[in-house]
Amino acid sequence: METDKWGRRIRAFRKLKGYTQEGLSKELEISVSVLGEVERGTRMPTEDFLRKVAEVLNISVEDLIPEEE
Repeated sequence: METDKWGRRIRAFRKLKGYTQEGLSKELEISVSVLGEVERGTRMPTEDFLRKVAEVLNISVEDLIPEEE
């Protein structure tokens, strides 16, 4: 499933940058449950969501793009 690949990338960068789900969700002004759904792959992130995540984590949106298998 494609959505879980996005979630794994977001979770990896979140942890790499030292954020908890609660901390990142506060910065993104979303609920922890929404971030959790994205990270678990049950919710597809929107382009706007990806831009916000990249901005907060100080990475590029391209960094979040799942690698081809």
